[in-house]
Amino acid sequence: MESTQSVAPQTTSPSEPPPPVRLSDRAAAMVKETIERENLQGSGLRVAVVGGGCSGFQYSLDLEKEQRSGDLVFEVKGVRCFVDPMSSMYLMGVEVDYVEGQFGQSGFSFKNPNAKHTCGCGSSFSA
Repeated sequence: MESTQSVAPQTTSPSEPPPPVRLSDRAAAMVKETIERENLQGSGLRVAVVGGGCSGFQYSLDLEKEQRSGDLVFEVKGVRCFVDPMSSMYLMGVEVDYVEGQFGQSGFSFKNPNAKHTCGCGSSFSA
């Protein structure tokens, strides 16, 4: 007599840490619109911190098809996002928004709870 053992599917998943970057509804919509307009289906948003700017660091946004070795890859509001390990420590808790100004000025803005100082341009900070 053969014995069979049934294994119940696992219903609990280990809790995942929250993604380091959040996107507002407007930012997610603009990224999706840009991917569609530029015919870049399958691409994701690379959010990075690079040296430079008035305050020491600046944010960088790019659309890329593939993740790089070591990237954190996560999805926010239907947008696949890539963050490199160095940038992740500066981006924890950052919210990316898309704002439209009074005089036709528009662009992405960053709310970084970890920034010690930000400059007037809104795209550079010190940590």
